[in-house]
Amino acid sequence: MKHLIGNADILFITLDTLRYDAAQQAWRECRLQTLAPYLAPQGWEERHSPGSFTYAAHHAFFAGFLPTPLASGPHPRLFAAEFAGSLSTVDTTFTFAEATLPEALSARNYRTICIGGTGFFNQQNELARVLPRLFSEAHWTPDLGVACRSSAENQVAQAIRSVDAAGDQRVFLFINISAIHQPNWFYGADHGPDTLATHTAALVAVDQALHPLFQHLKQRAPTLAIVCSDHGTAYGEDGYVGHRVAHEVVWTVPYAEFML
Repeated sequence: MKHLIGNADILFITLDTLRYDAAQQAWRECRLQTLAPYLAPQGWEERHSPGSFTYAAHHAFFAGFLPTPLASGPHPRLFAAEFAGSLSTVDTTFTFAEATLPEALSARNYRTICIGGTGFFNQQNELARVLPRLFSEAHWTPDLGVACRSSAENQVAQAIRSVDAAGDQRVFLFINISAIHQPNWFYGADHGPDTLATHTAALVAVDQALHPLFQHLKQRAPTLAIVCSDHGTAYGEDGYVGHRVAHEVVWTVPYAEFML
């Protein structure tokens, strides 16, 4: 990772609320035309999130604590804020004195771009400004949010505009995809409630929306892509609905990293 810094763009996509089982089933059914060529031969990697809801998970992500592989560790990390005694920081890890990756890359002349999606990125109050403030520029409108049926297409369009505006500058593009988060019933049904089937249908819509972004970035520069979920969500399993609970469907998330 540290040898890519300055030589490649970085794309970090969080598929907010996406469950591992739904993501893997969509891959098995060949419904992910954009992402499938970049996934491992077994599909998504199964990992555990460091947080059970968006705010907690993203704070961990930006400090270098990406979802953890299920096998026993320690597991070398791609990037990490400096922290004494870290067993997962190795020679290939990009380490930095700054508290977060966006701040570290900004200090290294990257244009850092946040395309917000869910409420913790909407900048409508101080809490929802904490994460966007880490970036050189941050975008959010209702058209990028959870209630908009075309949010993924709108997020991709804004991302392409922002990348183009960066010119020759290296970019760190972060997108918090909102479509899979509730409400998602309108991706696969005529009315609510949300179900695991509409959750999966939302992922398929996102996969289709990502195609022009991947093509655009491939033509621009070598790009490291990290695509994962921040947490899952429950649809009645063991009586749970939603997330911010310690349940297997919440902690277990899909993960992929690849070069475009």
